[in-house]
Amino acid sequence: MAEKLMHAVVCDGYKGGAAALKHVKVPVPAPKKGEVLLKLEATSLNPVDWKIQKGDLRLLCHANSPTYQEINIAYLYFSFLALRLSGIRCEVLIDLIVGRGRRVRGAKRKGAAVGQVPKQESEEILIYERGTDVAGEVVGVGPGVKNLKLGDKVVAMLTHATGGGLAEFATSQESLTVKRPLEVSAADGAGLHVAGLTAHQALTKSAGIKLDGSGQPKNILVTAASGGVGHYAVQLAKLGNAHVTATCGSRNIDLVKSLGADEVLDYKTTEGAALKSPSGRKYDAVSTVQQLTFSKKHLVPLLLIPKGENIEYLVGLLKEGKLKTVVDSKHPLSKAEEAWAKSMDGHATGKIIVEP
Repeated sequence: MAEKLMHAVVCDGYKGGAAALKHVKVPVPAPKKGEVLLKLEATSLNPVDWKIQKGDLRLLCHANSPTYQEINIAYLYFSFLALRLSGIRCEVLIDLIVGRGRRVRGAKRKGAAVGQVPKQESEEILIYERGTDVAGEVVGVGPGVKNLKLGDKVVAMLTHATGGGLAEFATSQESLTVKRPLEVSAADGAGLHVAGLTAHQALTKSAGIKLDGSGQPKNILVTAASGGVGHYAVQLAKLGNAHVTATCGSRNIDLVKSLGADEVLDYKTTEGAALKSPSGRKYDAVSTVQQLTFSKKHLVPLLLIPKGENIEYLVGLLKEGKLKTVVDSKHPLSKAEEAWAKSMDGHATGKIIVEP
């Protein structure tokens, strides 16, 4: 019996941007132990998706500089540690670290129209599947899954090593898959993972903010506050009773104020470029997309360690109306290139969503 095929968007190498994406037919994945198969309803893009395509996360093993090699060794170690703490199987880590895709039997090479079945079912090509933040319905359950069943509406975070969100179906680990209540739309839920968890981790773990408001009030600067991470950071910081100064472009000032920011600076102005609080406050922490800066100028890289319990917490905030996902735009899977290009442009307001 022929394998069931699905529409997927992939790249078969580095570089090329949106123009290098290919629409192919590949076999629907089968859930392994501890995994579920999802019929996808929404996938949100993140800058890390196209940065992986560019090769930014590869270890350049040919570099001869001892300092560069030391940095790579440290990156390798901490990346491996963080991913293992997230429950990711060891065998998929190497793919992320060395930039390797996966071989898919039956995948049609470039030039195939969507819906066209490959002429040679045994043909294998190396492809890179992207997209990690998804929402959908459980349509298959692997061995050992205890808390999810067929028909459950969920949100899930796929691994960067395997990706797979730009497709009609994807498998996810139960540990990073959370039930989605009716009050939370697929698009809103899909936006949460990388951006929402990064903001959550930066504020709670690095800056020490208690989101129930029980901690000491702090002064926080959130840069790029209308972006994916930034718009969640503003809202979460306010839940933690922080005074929030934010930066964004002039067209998004009203939006960022509506999210709760106490002071908003246009980053293109002299005042905005200086990042100084209009009220003269000194910041306890500065939240950016990639690092956190404390008042003593210590830089703390934000190495995201996703946990199912934190995804569940954020989904709960969405349900209660205490957090919202700002959706920049929605694109059908057939036009994923448009979403990809928009993400690479770097000026999206909130999250970019792709829908099968």
